[in-house]
Amino acid sequence: MSAAHLTSHGPGCFSLEGRLDFSTVARLAVCGGELLHAQTVVEIDLAGVTAANSAGLALLLEWLDMARARGARLTYRNLPDSLARLARVSNLESVLPLAPPRTA
Repeated sequence: MSAAHLTSHGPGCFSLEGRLDFSTVARLAVCGGELLHAQTVVEIDLAGVTAANSAGLALLLEWLDMARARGARLTYRNLPDSLARLARVSNLESVLPLAPPRTA
């Protein structure tokens, strides 16, 4: 089992790193819900995700539901290709709130 973790970088700013699969997402769902609970605007950078399957996509959708239920705004940055492909074939691509790429 590969470790995966969500790290806070200040108010509303997080990074998600590691492998998102059935062995890691249950713990992430709980700890992510706790970390995101007090925020009204949240951005999660996914650049550190090394691999992901449908469980990873389900995690992102779960966090999105949690945020919307509280009236918070959640965006994802640097969506990995594996998750982008899954979202596309599942017709969920337009559902994920993706932040535009940062310009230098």
